[in-house]
Amino acid sequence: MRPADTSPEAWEVYLRLVRAMPPAERLRRALDLSEDVRRVAEAGLRLKYPRADAREIALRRARLELGRELFRKAYGEALPDE
Repeated sequence: MRPADTSPEAWEVYLRLVRAMPPAERLRRALDLSEDVRRVAEAGLRLKYPRADAREIALRRARLELGRELFRKAYGEALPDE
């Protein structure tokens, strides 16, 4: 799906470049982007919870990624509901 701020011509160039990439490179880029998203999420959590230690930040990120129900099944009452 073409982003609204991207012209159709630019989008076609992008798609051509992505399609020409070897699968391993496409996978590496996807994994890199996923890691970037995790880092941004953690940075936001550190701003929101400045007194939280590394464990609490990891748990809060897990709750974001898993959702409250699955988080509770996996981690129990590791974090209080807010």
